[in-house]
Amino acid sequence: MALRRMMLAGVFFIVTCLTINTGFAADFKIGVMNVQKIIVSCNAGKEAKTRFEQKMKDLQSKFKSEEEALKKLQDEIKKKSSAWSEEKKAEKVREFQKTGRELQAKTEDARFEMKQMQDKELEPILKALEKVVADFGKKNGYTAVMDSKSGIVYFDEKVDISDVIIKELDKAMAKK
Repeated sequence: MALRRMMLAGVFFIVTCLTINTGFAADFKIGVMNVQKIIVSCNAGKEAKTRFEQKMKDLQSKFKSEEEALKKLQDEIKKKSSAWSEEKKAEKVREFQKTGRELQAKTEDARFEMKQMQDKELEPILKALEKVVADFGKKNGYTAVMDSKSGIVYFDEKVDISDVIIKELDKAMAKK
């Protein structure tokens, strides 16, 4: 939903800029970039990806033995349950369910840990990228730089029509 609003705002921004003043349109310069591509292609992004993948492998190998033990217990229950007493069967089923819940909880914790790691790895890259794009936009005369996936990343303050829109909105809301 937020992505949709950003895209709508971006389109509205471009249309408004083009229709405000035809003389301005000649000075209008837009750049489009793919943030995802930049992140996975830059050196810091590649290093972060390597660390992330290593952590993922470590977690997967950690859980592999537990998953195998759980599968082995499941197979044992299937094969031997007809020979077991009801009490023994119930005990093994409880053990299987308990082990399954524990593994699921560990897996969810690992997923959360991976999400935190991803956020921690990406935050400095995104902050640096924001500054680089703003500096590049200003230095090269761009009016706006947009992400091909999510919307405007940088825009020249001269084309910001927020104050005018606020006044118009205030007028419209006062009439109600």
